[in-house]
Order: sequence, then C-alpha cells, then structure tokens
Amino acid sequence: MSTTAALMLVLLASIGLIVFLIMKVRLHTFVTLIVACMFVGFATGMPLAKIGASIEAGMGGTLGFLATILGLGTILGKMLEVSHGAQRLARTMIEALGKQRAGWAMMIVGFVAGIPVFFQVGFVLLIPLVFSVAKETGLSMVSIGIPTAISLITVHCILPPHPAAMAIAGSLKADIGRVILYGIIVGLPSAIIAGPLWANLIGDKFKFTLPESLQKTEMVSEKDMPSFGVTLFTIMLPLLIMVSKTIIELNFPKDASFMPIVNFIGNPITALLISTFVAYYTLGLARGFDMKQLLAFTDQCFGPVAGILLVIGGGGAFNKVLIDSGLGTELAKVLTGLSMNPLLLAWVVAVVMRFSVGSATVAMMTAVGIVMPVLSAYPGLDPALVAVAVGAGAISFSHVNDSGFWIVKEFFGLSVTDTLKSYTTATCIAAVVAIIITMILAQIV
Repeated sequence: MSTTAALMLVLLASIGLIVFLIMKVRLHTFVTLIVACMFVGFATGMPLAKIGASIEAGMGGTLGFLATILGLGTILGKMLEVSHGAQRLARTMIEALGKQRAGWAMMIVGFVAGIPVFFQVGFVLLIPLVFSVAKETGLSMVSIGIPTAISLITVHCILPPHPAAMAIAGSLKADIGRVILYGIIVGLPSAIIAGPLWANLIGDKFKFTLPESLQKTEMVSEKDMPSFGVTLFTIMLPLLIMVSKTIIELNFPKDASFMPIVNFIGNPITALLISTFVAYYTLGLARGFDMKQLLAFTDQCFGPVAGILLVIGGGGAFNKVLIDSGLGTELAKVLTGLSMNPLLLAWVVAVVMRFSVGSATVAMMTAVGIVMPVLSAYPGLDPALVAVAVGAGAISFSHVNDSGFWIVKEFFGLSVTDTLKSYTTATCIAAVVAIIITMILAQIV
C-alpha cells in the first residue's frame, strides 16, 4: 500500500473514531478530539514528544485569540438577554411588517439578535414571542418558528463574532471584516429562502402541541425594554467597527498615517471591547442596573462558554496534528487531484462532518483542518470565502444527533418525523443556497 493511501486510511479512521466516540460511547466532544489527535499521531508515526507539543500548539494557537473574543461576545449577548432587547427587536419588527408577515419579522430578528448569542440562547429568548404571535394571528407555530430557528443557525455558522466562525476565519487567516460582509451577503438570502419562504409552503401541514412551559409565559411590558434604535445599534456596533476597517483598507493605501489607528480599533478584540462597554451603558446602566448587577451578569455568562472553548480548542489541536503528522500534505495532493472547486470541496467536507457528528462547531473545525492544506494550490482564493463556504456546509443536516434539533422539536411540540421534514429540510435548503451564492460571489469579488 502506498504512503498516500495509508495516510488517507488513517484520516478516515480518525473521523470514524470521532463519530463513534461521540455518538455511540457518548464521550465528551473535547475528550474525543484529543483522543483522535493521539490516534493520528500514533498511526502516522509521529515522535511521541511531538504529539503532545502539536496538541499544545494547536490548542494555544486557536484559543489565544478566540478566548478573548468569545468572552467579550458573551457579555454582549448577556446584556441583550437581561435588558429584554431581543423582545424589543421582535415587537418592533412585527409592528412594522404586520402580524401576517410575522415569519419575515422573526427571521430578521433572529438574524440580528443571533449575532451576539448562541443558537440555543437566542432560540429560548425568542420562543415566547413566537408563541404569542402565533396565538394572536392564528398562524402556524412552524410558519413563524422555522424562520426564527433558521436565521439563528445561519448566523451561528457563518457570521463572526460567533466562536466557530471566528475560529475558522483565524485559522484561515481571513480578514474578519470580509468574512462579515460575505456572511451577510450569503446568509441573509439563505435565511429568507429556507426561512419564511419555505415555512409559508409547509406551515399548515404540521400539527404541534404547545409545551406547558410556554402556555404560562408572560410577555415583557414596554417599559421594561430598551428602545429599538439603541438595541439595534448596540448589537451591530462590533460588526460596524470591523467592517468599517475593511472598507477603509480598500479605499486608502496601507501606509497611510492613520492606518495603525484604524487597524487597532478595527481589531476584533478592540471592537468587541468597545461594544461591551457601550452595552454596559445602553443595556445596563441606562436600564437601571448598577455596577454590582453588571458584575453578576458578567460572572454568569462565562461558565457556559467553557465547554465551547474546549471543543474549539480540541478542533484546533486536531487540525495541527493533521498538519504536523504530514497527513495534511498528502491529503492536499489527493483533494487537489479531484479537480473540485475548493469552495465546493470545503462545503462538502463540512456537510459530511455535520451529518456525522451533529455539532456545527465540530463540523466546521474539522472541515477547515482537512481543507487548509489544499488552499496553497489556489493562491488567489480569498480565505474569507472559504470560511463562509465551511460555515455554509455546517448549517445543513441538523438531525437527531444535534442538540439544536431536539430544542426545536420540543419547543415546537413536533414529532421527530415532522421536525425532520420541516426544520432539518430547512437547514439543508439554507446550506445549498449559501454555497451557491458563495460560488457566485467568488466570481465577482
């Protein structure tokens, strides 16, 4: 057997091991990824000392930048939660578009409110309003809820400062501002087609049983919510800062005297730090909270992200071991020989991993490690497009091995079959639309 064939078998075996340990053994994803690192190291004959060093370098290289970003972004999301800013966005959009277009309104709200919060958090924040609107309008829970869920998962996968999107952008050394711009261009049409348009076709075909917890939900009063403009500005501020940096770079020479200042302010860490302090005021102090309460909110938001950080770090370690073992180089030769469009290749790998392991974050981190060695054969390809392509693939195939699938099922009161027909299908539609737009965008930019 040739060296290349043997290394490809090692790669396939490592992916199979990840799927088996997560799905069958129920081992934690972080532990699973470290075990996979060890397996690849042993199977490829890496020196024992180098295996540990490679894992350490992969963890450190991934989390050194991301831990700060995730910490600050989590504070922003927490302030949105405690100030009831998400409810303000939803009510204002529904009033503007009309209750009969509630699906469109909730898609927009999910896209905006999902920027600083994780999928699960955003879903739980918005679901009481989804039920309230469904009850008032007589519209199906599915026709309103699917657009909400799809916009949240779309933003989760392709739009920084979400941790996985930020991590793969960092791994690919992509410009964050470009990733945000491309993510919005790709993500919004994807969320529209897989959200309100798809939901309008299927909304009346599914029966749901309202969970008891939602039957007793009380809506937040107007006086307890911040204004729409303040909320929108606060959420969008980090994106506006980072995108502004990219726009300035495109229109001014890199050696301009003010560029160091622009680069400093536009750095994701600085942008999120500025936005965090703005949120402390606009969604905190201005809403009647004091500094003691803001400290408590900040403490509360860090614990839940520890697991996410470890999983992403484990993914970074796996990527590093693939490269250091020489497997990445051989993989690049094989994949380059397929003559497949690199964006489509990145998307396919992410789709396969998402279907296999369930977690969009794991799918993205694993996929970027597999496709990174191939990119050297395409020197003119914008890595920001690759980042979006990977995220687009990770949107797909939310099914029974994905925690998000069960959240949607339980809150919508749907059967497993109906959740597969409605939500899982919607994630696949969004992923297909996203890669099509990404490939078109690649011909333009």
